[in-house]
Order: sequence, then structure tokens, then C-alpha cells
Amino acid sequence: MRLLPTFSLSLFCALGLVGCRAVPGKPLPGSEAKRPDQVRDFPTLYKENCSACHGDQGRMGAAISLANPAYLSFAGAANLQRVTANGVPGTMMPPFSKTAGGMLTDRQIEVVVAGMVSSWGSPNIQPNPLPYASNLRGDITQGQKIFLLFCSRCHGADAEGTAAGTMRTGSLVEPAYLSLISDQGLRSLIVAGQPDQGMPGSTSDLSDDAARPMTDREMTDQEVTDVVAWLAAHRTATPGQPYQPHP
Repeated sequence: MRLLPTFSLSLFCALGLVGCRAVPGKPLPGSEAKRPDQVRDFPTLYKENCSACHGDQGRMGAAISLANPAYLSFAGAANLQRVTANGVPGTMMPPFSKTAGGMLTDRQIEVVVAGMVSSWGSPNIQPNPLPYASNLRGDITQGQKIFLLFCSRCHGADAEGTAAGTMRTGSLVEPAYLSLISDQGLRSLIVAGQPDQGMPGSTSDLSDDAARPMTDREMTDQEVTDVVAWLAAHRTATPGQPYQPHP
């Protein structure tokens, strides 16, 4: 019997082993895809579930900026988890929890919230003196007066927006806009602001005179609640339609 040379025999064995491991259709060790409910890393979960509305890096999206330390501090982890899990009825924010019809487990929602706080939060942010949700009743008439005092310089006296100089703002009373944002969403924007779009919060340290209200004091819980009530009063039953449906 003719014996194969040692080199040829070794090469044959090596090729045989590789061939067995790389059988067509057989996944290589470690190449198996995770089930959706097994994903635990924040970047993947955020990109697949949140970035379309809140922006790739938590800013400059259609929805409220999440990469805002003031907002993260104001809302708090418990509220962020609740909103992420249950969504906001009447708005474009859907529920993400499996128990509410979404696709994420409770653990994945915890990972998303913890990732936002660790990536975009700041330990130097002082706790906001205003509560996330208010138990007060809003006064529409007072709300208009407070809006004039704190908000009109940027948004115009009628909240229709301004286009003067570099300060350009859209309408806050457009029915189509109000149909997409909840009262709590309005409150969050007023209190925490939208830094990536040049909007300071009601308790921000304002260094830009162009954005400074006509008073240096901070807004109170009642004043924020009144402004929200006044803005919300501009909602219509048929946003975006110039006519009322027939009964």
C-alpha cells in the first residue's frame, strides 16, 4: 500500500475538518441570530424601536428629544419606562411592551431607559422643582396671559410662530400639530425645552437674550398647567380638514 507523504496527509485532514464544519446550510458556531426578545444591547434596541421618531442620537427627530439631560431628569426612569411600555393614547407614541401589544419584554424596556439615562443624562442636572404630571386644573384665560409673558418672544403673541432674524418657530396652535402631541408632551417641552432646536426649558439658565422671556423668574406648576390648557384649547375634532363631517 502506498502511503501519502506526511505533508499531504496533514493537508488532507485539515481540509476534511474544515469541510465538515462548513457544510452548506450548517451555521458556524456563534453565528446563530438572536431571537428578537433576546436582544439586550441599547444601541440596537434604540435604533430599531425609537430612532425613527426621536432621531438617530436621541435628537432632531419628529418627537421630543430624548438626548436632553433636563428632560430625562424631569421625567425620571419610572415615567420613562411607563410611557415606553404603555405608549400615549391619542398620539403617535405606541406601546412597546408585549403585555400592551408591543414587541419588547420588560427587561428590554429597562435596557432602553437605562441606556438613555447613561448615554444622555447628566449627574450635574439638579432635580426639577416641578412635578412631571400636575394635579392642578388649568385656566385657559390665565394661560394666554402667561404665554405672552414667557413664550411670545419666540413663538409670537398668538403662538403662530415667528420668522424674524435667526429665530424661526412653527405654530404651536396648528390643529394638526396638536393632534399629534399630548398635554403631557406639551408640558414636557415647556419645562425641559428642546435644546437641539434652540428651545430653552422653563427652568433653564438662559444665556441667550433672544430667547429670554420678559421676566427672569421661573414658571410655576400652575403657570405651566395654564399654558398647556390654553394651547390644548386650540385642538379641533377634525385636524387638517377644512370642513366638519356631516352628522
